[in-house]
Amino acid sequence: MGGELVIKSGDLIPFKAEEVLSPLVKEIFLFNSYVAGTSYLKEKDVLKEIFEGQKLVLQRENNKFDKNAILVLTEDKRKVGYVPEDDNVVFSRLMDAGKCLYARVKELSEHKGFYKISIDIYLIDF
Repeated sequence: MGGELVIKSGDLIPFKAEEVLSPLVKEIFLFNSYVAGTSYLKEKDVLKEIFEGQKLVLQRENNKFDKNAILVLTEDKRKVGYVPEDDNVVFSRLMDAGKCLYARVKELSEHKGFYKISIDIYLIDF
């Protein structure tokens, strides 16, 4: 047994999952878009907390107005808006097929209470 790793029952090997998985993860840029529906938010204070470079969660929503609706949320699950209907068909299909997508704030501007949030959408591939 020269140079082999031998683990006995009950032995623990300390490691962090993100250290093992991180080199295996590829983030693939897919598309640049914006966050739609910010004017209709009930909790508009979330918009004041958004910053450039921030990672945003994309989540499918069962929506009677748009069968391909994708919510844009902060990492603590506060609603920011939606991926625009014109852009969401391909992304909703990817998500429905089990693919993991997220967005990152590219640019942010506010003018007289109107927020324009430009986002880049990424696919996480393993």
